[in-house]
Amino acid sequence: MTDSTGTAPTPNVTTGSAGPQGDVAGGTRSRQRLYVPWWGWPPALGAAALLGVQVHMGYPGPRAWIPYVVLGVVMVAVLVWLGRARVEVGGGDLVVGPARIPTRFVGEVEVVGKAEKGRALGRELDPAAYVVHRAWVGPMVWVEITDPQDPTPYWLFSARRPEEVRDALLAEKAASADV
Repeated sequence: MTDSTGTAPTPNVTTGSAGPQGDVAGGTRSRQRLYVPWWGWPPALGAAALLGVQVHMGYPGPRAWIPYVVLGVVMVAVLVWLGRARVEVGGGDLVVGPARIPTRFVGEVEVVGKAEKGRALGRELDPAAYVVHRAWVGPMVWVEITDPQDPTPYWLFSARRPEEVRDALLAEKAASADV
């Protein structure tokens, strides 16, 4: 990520504990799930009910309840699918959604706050970057990728507790450097 002058900012990196998940050798240092919060469910289910009303109006009769059930089940499945993304650091790997990378290829790590999120996802976003964004999760984590074989310059992903992820990544990186 660069600032408006085109230079890379100094990352907000500090070393610290691995967070409440603990520092288990070879185990998981940080694990988060990017589930849809409770306040996201009522509008989505309301939209499914509204679509059910539209279908019901076009096909009245004894089977009018079918669109409500089908659309309700589809909406619940979509909400669960959207919330299945995970962020995990441990065992020498960083896992974000379906992607996995060894922590030895992790360079700088920076927490991107809510205020800087728009800029990081806007003009400054590299098209080759790996992005996992969930709008209902405020902060994000920016991770530089140092693998020369990987064309991805960095990962940018949502995290509920970004400082915990940053600290776990730095501890995991330090542990792999000591070995």
